[in-house]
Amino acid sequence: MRPTDKDKGSAAIGIEPMRPITWTRLIRLIIGFILTATLTTCDNGFLSNNKLEQIKQAGILHVLTRNDPTTYYESPEGYTGLEYDLVMLFAKQLGVTAKFETPSSFDDILKRISKGKADIAAAGLTVTEQRSKRMRFAPTYHEITEQLIYRSGTRRPNNVSSLTHGIIEVAKSTSHIDSLIYLKRDTPELTWNVNDELDTNGLLYLVNEGLIDYTVADSNQAILIRRFYPKLNIAFDISEPRQLAWALSLSDDNSLYNEVMRFFNRIKKDKTLDQLIEKHYGHTSSLSYIGNCKFRQQKKSRLPRLQKYFNLAATQYNIDWRLLAAIGYQESHWLDKAISPTGVEGIMMLTNNTAEELGINDRTDSSQSIDGGARYFQQRIQLIPEQIPEPDRTWFALASYNVGLGHLEDARVLTKKQGGNPDKWMDVKQRLPLLTQSKWHQQTKHGYARGKEPVIFVENIRSYYDLLVWLTEENQIKKNAMEVNSENPENEAVTIAPAAL
Repeated sequence: MRPTDKDKGSAAIGIEPMRPITWTRLIRLIIGFILTATLTTCDNGFLSNNKLEQIKQAGILHVLTRNDPTTYYESPEGYTGLEYDLVMLFAKQLGVTAKFETPSSFDDILKRISKGKADIAAAGLTVTEQRSKRMRFAPTYHEITEQLIYRSGTRRPNNVSSLTHGIIEVAKSTSHIDSLIYLKRDTPELTWNVNDELDTNGLLYLVNEGLIDYTVADSNQAILIRRFYPKLNIAFDISEPRQLAWALSLSDDNSLYNEVMRFFNRIKKDKTLDQLIEKHYGHTSSLSYIGNCKFRQQKKSRLPRLQKYFNLAATQYNIDWRLLAAIGYQESHWLDKAISPTGVEGIMMLTNNTAEELGINDRTDSSQSIDGGARYFQQRIQLIPEQIPEPDRTWFALASYNVGLGHLEDARVLTKKQGGNPDKWMDVKQRLPLLTQSKWHQQTKHGYARGKEPVIFVENIRSYYDLLVWLTEENQIKKNAMEVNSENPENEAVTIAPAAL
């Protein structure tokens, strides 16, 4: 007997009977569902990439920093600072644009990076145990100590106990507070005020003006600021050497951290980091307190009469007049009739042969001397090998102004023989003094030279130039230090593409 349609059930109307669900089939169904959901998410652009990929896709590296000569500031040539240079190199490695934000306080930088409100905090941060609980530190890039700063003309404190009779102020949330707390264990009477409005630069200004007795600053900060505030003095270190590093937020996502690791490993290995530290700190200890004060006095008494000649030469030869003035001060202290035992004369101390080549009739005439010196320096720059970039190109040109291109080239050859980089001033300035030793100058084409002199010459000019910039431009550091919570937005951002470097 054949079954009727009613008896056939679902099979009669074309519906396959439901098969029993096995474990294997269940797993396949789950995997299929996950893959379908994932593909749908990808197609709609909602796939959650790791931190590094998110930065690359957005094309922006969000950086917290602070306005400070050790980190990030605007110079006449544009933004600069050690942290700025490092960030720009890292942004170039990623192929993205760097967006810098300068929160209103140091404390705000720490809070924001610990909460993941930015990708990196590059702000001269000291690595401490307490901070390591709140944020993740990248490889260290510089070593400093914390130093007690006092004003010249007051009694120098010799130890921690002698600080109990003065006022110490430190900036809020800095590692300086931790150091003072540590010192207080052995000196219970030690006290200090925490200033939650001014940063360390502002407090250094107050010490320089005699408004407070002491403050604490990192050694790299102290050495830079003392050139501009010559009344500041270092009493003693209050800490053991400490390390500086970038900070990232704590996260299980290691992608950005690993890329930062690769970056610092690379720039340490190829000496890029050493070169940047030399760029920002290599010349900072060349100027003494007396030399600083003397320069300031003669800027007021001698420079005004020569200003128009430096301006004319700067315009004609496309050289910053302050660099020309710095050369002139190093050569003659801006004296028209200056003459050396070797017969060089005038503001720019031209030799007789050089003056003749340049068509200078009277080396003691200020206008002719400055014009001749500027033209001669421009020639030096043009003769430096093309592969040498700025600012090293300028430092090499200055060295050749003093010692000659031949001896400079000898030092570059020695540098290469000894495994250094002949295109970097940091390496060549270590070999120039070797030209005074027969063991080395006998191996060179041009022989003996007073190789220490061009090194001092270049480093002094760099210091004089920095001072002239400070004294003739609006003092951005002082402005930022003293205009607490001014008209600037709390988190002012500046976006800079890698090409800006």
